[in-house]
Amino acid sequence: MAPDQLEVLYEDNHLIAVNKRPSDIVQGDKTGDKPLSEIVKEYIKVRYEKPGEVFLGVIHRIDRPVSGIIIFARTSKALVRMNELFKGRDIEKVYWAVVKNRPEKEAGTLVDYLKKNQQKNKSFVTASEKEGALKSELDYQLINSSDNYHLLEVKPKTGRHHQIRVQLAAIGCPIKGDLKYGFDRSNKDASIHLHARSISFEHPVKKEPIKIVANPPKGPIWDYFVKTV
Repeated sequence: MAPDQLEVLYEDNHLIAVNKRPSDIVQGDKTGDKPLSEIVKEYIKVRYEKPGEVFLGVIHRIDRPVSGIIIFARTSKALVRMNELFKGRDIEKVYWAVVKNRPEKEAGTLVDYLKKNQQKNKSFVTASEKEGALKSELDYQLINSSDNYHLLEVKPKTGRHHQIRVQLAAIGCPIKGDLKYGFDRSNKDASIHLHARSISFEHPVKKEPIKIVANPPKGPIWDYFVKTV
């Protein structure tokens, strides 16, 4: 992706937020694919005619097949303060998840203990006393339905590996396209129908409330839910 193709959602001297596509990786990994962080650096360099190296701090990540809001820090001060907000859970994140099966309860809180398997890059629900198991909690609510799918609004209270994916699968609601967690077929573009829809927090420098909202990728299912929510 070229820097001029970025969908910038919020931008000031301290922070920049973009709408990540499902195929993008936030930071470089073993694939060697160009990460979103480098594309954002190029965007800043061109837009503000910055000579030399551009500072950009990675505050958080979302999985590669997931779309939605990613915030980067443009200063070291903002990076430190945003890291503190994330660690202190002083940020409200809202996700949209499209699932095939309607949950038994239309709304609820899920509390599980998850254990990550490094070799499989997968997390599993396990007993709380298992070594390495981490308590994981989220709220969900059914907010819309089509003929074939259901849209859940999910608010994670913790930030565990693949948390939303594994916890929804554990109640019989795997996310559309998510073969790893039990959906029956993949999406053609290797995405899954999980989207970081909004994020709310107090600006780390200006101390004013910020809410950023991102539309999901274009496509028949997402388009239907965007129009009808």
